[in-house]
Amino acid sequence: MGKTIGVIGGSGLYELPGMSGVERVRLATPFGEPSDEFVRGRLGAAELVFLPRHGRGHRILPSEINFRANVFGMKQLGVEHLVSVGAVGSLREDIAPGEVVIPDQFIDRTYARPSTFFGRGIVAHVNFADPTCGILDHLLAESVRAAGGTVHEGGTYVCMEGPQFSTRAESALYRSWGAAVIGMTNLQEAKLAREAEICFAGLAIVTDYDCWNPKAGAVEIGEVLRILQQNVELAKRSVADLGARVPAERSCGCSRALEHAIVTRREAIPAERITELAPLIGRYLGGAR
Repeated sequence: MGKTIGVIGGSGLYELPGMSGVERVRLATPFGEPSDEFVRGRLGAAELVFLPRHGRGHRILPSEINFRANVFGMKQLGVEHLVSVGAVGSLREDIAPGEVVIPDQFIDRTYARPSTFFGRGIVAHVNFADPTCGILDHLLAESVRAAGGTVHEGGTYVCMEGPQFSTRAESALYRSWGAAVIGMTNLQEAKLAREAEICFAGLAIVTDYDCWNPKAGAVEIGEVLRILQQNVELAKRSVADLGARVPAERSCGCSRALEHAIVTRREAIPAERITELAPLIGRYLGGAR
């Protein structure tokens, strides 16, 4: 079986140079509708699956994104490596707008988002000490460098609820925590990818200095979008390069994240939940009773 790489990001990533056999796929999931159609095709030795997290036309707020449907759909399509591309603000002087961060830690400041596939009769607790796949992180960093980008490998991503940007007091607080960047989307994707046993890495494109830096001023959405658009081509080149670097077989622990995580006795799990979650838990619990 060939390797399948998923990409969640902005609509500008729809068309990758050299991608063939492109098709649009609309999926239904037990968690409702994903943000949009998935776009699937081949690029070299890899199959790529892309989804615009905010929908085409950017019509879905961060708090309105159906993260569970998005990641579950990726699992249904056979994705084993997932890259999350998105805009972030820098919380450090040495991380400048236009550069890229591959975060390896998260701080959760959200409060209105479902972040697990489990519940309603089945309990699972996955290991999330290291929330990203170290192997995929490193390969993605290499791809960004090969694509001509300046990349910071590692760093903490503060995930805020939004849609408003930070206050100056909040920005100063996050800096005091030693965080590197702040954004509104990647944490739920990382949590759900781990539960789905998908390797996860973030490609965080720095668009501003949040609002802590008096020299840079407050965050202006026009400037954010301008820098983000400038880096769409960098993201495209990075993803295209990554397809050749990702190994066909995984050797990390991401692929067995649920092996010892399900604590509910099988006979106590509702049959419909086993059926619904079959793409995630079928290898451990089998089909419906």
